[in-house]
Amino acid sequence: MERRYVRAMAELGPGPHRSGDIAAQLSRKVTALAPLRNGLIGKGMIWSPNHGDTAFTVPLFDEFMKRIMPGEHWLAG
Repeated sequence: MERRYVRAMAELGPGPHRSGDIAAQLSRKVTALAPLRNGLIGKGMIWSPNHGDTAFTVPLFDEFMKRIMPGEHWLAG
């Protein structure tokens, strides 16, 4: 699910992105994804520049995710 979350962010571009926009990409509620988001922040993969915003910690990571998870197969889980 972490890979799907990060791939959903990549679909939106380099960011930062609102948590609600990422949740909408995954057809989930923000509250359901909050623990996942916090885990990714703890791992240093993403960060929160402002309340409710999420951004990648590594430049161009969105492009990398699009290359390793192309198409829309990632949506199905």
